[in-house]
Amino acid sequence: MNVVLPLERQNEMKKSRFSEEEKIVILKEVRAGATVVATCAKHNIGVQTYHGWKRKFGGMEVDEARRLRALEEENGRLKRVVADLTVQVQILKEVNAKKW
Repeated sequence: MNVVLPLERQNEMKKSRFSEEEKIVILKEVRAGATVVATCAKHNIGVQTYHGWKRKFGGMEVDEARRLRALEEENGRLKRVVADLTVQVQILKEVNAKKW
């Protein structure tokens, strides 16, 4: 029997110290001419953290980041629905396969 476990709930994830909007403002500081190291020191973040944000948010504006977050939340919710339905289908198949 294959069992599909539910995905981790997004609200159980560690909360970020910076909102998406704040991250975009920090990225814009570097695009405006500040150095990465100085900007990271100013905001007390690591250079790796900065580059992770840059990979995720790139040249986004705040409204685009909000839309991305909404889509990621919807995607997670839909994945949980698919996982739940997959379990239900598997159970129904097993019940139907039994000889009466």
